[in-house]
Amino acid sequence: MAEGQDDTEKTEDPTQKRLDDALKRGDVAKSQEVNTWFIFAGGALALSAFSASTGTGLTTTFRGLLANAHGLRTDGPGLLQLVDRLALEVLAAMALPLLLLVLAALAGNLIQHRFVFSTEAITPKLSKISPLAGLKRLFSKIAIANFVKGVLKLVLVGAVLTALMWPERDRLELMVWTDPLALMPAILALALKLMGAVVAMLAIVAAADFFFQYRQWYERQKMSLQEIKDEFKQTDGDPAVKARIRQLRQKRMAKRMMAAVPKATVVITNPTHYAVALQYDKGMPAPLCVAKGVDAMALKIRKVAEEHQVPTVENVPLARALYAAVEVDEAIPPEHYRAVAEVIGYVMRLRRSLRR
Repeated sequence: MAEGQDDTEKTEDPTQKRLDDALKRGDVAKSQEVNTWFIFAGGALALSAFSASTGTGLTTTFRGLLANAHGLRTDGPGLLQLVDRLALEVLAAMALPLLLLVLAALAGNLIQHRFVFSTEAITPKLSKISPLAGLKRLFSKIAIANFVKGVLKLVLVGAVLTALMWPERDRLELMVWTDPLALMPAILALALKLMGAVVAMLAIVAAADFFFQYRQWYERQKMSLQEIKDEFKQTDGDPAVKARIRQLRQKRMAKRMMAAVPKATVVITNPTHYAVALQYDKGMPAPLCVAKGVDAMALKIRKVAEEHQVPTVENVPLARALYAAVEVDEAIPPEHYRAVAEVIGYVMRLRRSLRR
């Protein structure tokens, strides 16, 4: 029973294939708080770096609009031209801050995971419109955690802003009577101060939320033992099938070797544990291994060799060395030429003496 539970419970770390498949589906570890932090940080940077140039551009545009208000055409075509020109001038003045915000939004995503394009998130599914599934998502652990996180974030931001603004309460009252031209630098400094504090606080929130989201995502990717076995079968093949294929290959190899032993020139043995059958004919650059084996296979090779009157020579070190160094249908390595030549020479002399 315990073994069955292990197969059904997702307690195993995900494989690399499981993580890659999740990435292809668009299922990635993503924290919205990281995106929010990058946008706030980009906004603070844009405000501090481009507020003067943007303000100057907008001031010039609207000052010219007010100064020439009496000469502006407000009929149909004239009004459209005015709106188009005004929109272009406003966009030109705010182009750099907007570009910085776009880059910050992209960076907030790319820093969490590499670029992913998947249509699965927008694929219609019945579970997305199911009231029961919606209630489950509404009261799930992730939804509750997001609600608590939102409340804590509001409390923290509110506390930070209150702590910063409370000492400025008298100054804020005086701003009502301050000239607008003199008021703008003070408002800019105060805004940068507030945004800097919010960015610093949100950095902590974003780091904690990303860790939480990553752990939630990693837990979703965990696998049961049965899933790991099934994946192994899909990627590397069924072990039983692979064992059967290996067994059939060994049988075919054994059959082919037994058919080649009668053509061998000599069989070098251990004498009982190893057997290597070599073939050598005039014109061959080096002797060829036509069969080899240990234990039971070695006995079969010796038996076939005896039946077909193939000479058998006992040479323990050479038999072991050839078995380890050469494969079937391969020529022997050069380092064994001399020892094998002596054996084959001995066999040749033996055959000539028997013919006499």
